[in-house]
Amino acid sequence: MVQAIKWVDEIAPGAPYVTTLETLDKYNCDFCVHGDDITLTIDGKDTYEEVKTAGRYRECKRTQGVSTTDLVGRMLLMTKAHHSNIDEDLDYRKHTDNFGKGPKGRSPWTGVSQFLQTSQKIIQFASGKEPQPGDTIIYVAGAFDLFHIGHVDFLEKVHQLAERPYIIAGLHFDQEVNRYKGKNYPIMNIHERTLSVLACRYVSEVVIGAPYAVTADLLDHFRVTLVCHGMTEVVPDKDGSDPYEEPKRRGIFQLVDSGSNLTTDLIVQRIIKNSTKWPVPGWTKHGIATSSAEGEISSVRTEWESMTSGVIITVVEMCWMLALEEAGV
Repeated sequence: MVQAIKWVDEIAPGAPYVTTLETLDKYNCDFCVHGDDITLTIDGKDTYEEVKTAGRYRECKRTQGVSTTDLVGRMLLMTKAHHSNIDEDLDYRKHTDNFGKGPKGRSPWTGVSQFLQTSQKIIQFASGKEPQPGDTIIYVAGAFDLFHIGHVDFLEKVHQLAERPYIIAGLHFDQEVNRYKGKNYPIMNIHERTLSVLACRYVSEVVIGAPYAVTADLLDHFRVTLVCHGMTEVVPDKDGSDPYEEPKRRGIFQLVDSGSNLTTDLIVQRIIKNSTKWPVPGWTKHGIATSSAEGEISSVRTEWESMTSGVIITVVEMCWMLALEEAGV
């Protein structure tokens, strides 16, 4: 999953929780990078103490309002509430939430108000590369919610369809996703989903708030030569029509089997199923237990992280910050 981030060159599987100089030297790393939230061992020691002392530690600011903990909280709300599908007569393009915010600056679909998107942040994530003559322009569309390994596998397979692929990913607005997914989907708002997809090495461009139906105008505007969709169900548009009718008519539509059965729904189901195992009331902000659950924190944290595999936005933030530092920006 992490290997799919465009700024990652190599991964070290099974890395120790406590980062040592030996680990850095083993992988020929000049220094270690982490967010500005402290991480502690079970006995309260800084997991980066050794590399900090040696001057081989760098720190990046974490994105305000985006964390695995926050995303897990949104998923757990699904057990208590769910939204009705949007009225078929509602024109989502005129809705106040078109850019992820309601009249009070809060998304009625994700309940998120902390995350603030900026054009500069999008520019830093974007490749900035225009399609070149000879490129095969491939269009894919969807929610790409809780960007996970299933999405990566799909995009990788799409990338392999051409010698010189230029993949454009269309992201649907929050309310459109809620129309065809129901409950309180999407878990991540349009801004968060945009950065997650832009960080993927297989994606060249993102259409923010793409129309649900792939229209002739869209295909002509981006000079699309191929439209792909995964093996998940295609929900009809509000008028009952096939959203891929136009690319099918042109003979440029193709189903792509990612080979993965992981979906956003499955991730949410794992979280809900295992929610009773977490000693959340006994945890402090930094993950130190204050109850009898102290001895279980390491194993529970590991299970928590495995259940939320695929949520990469905080990792992405550190990667691009490091890339900017290396570039002298």
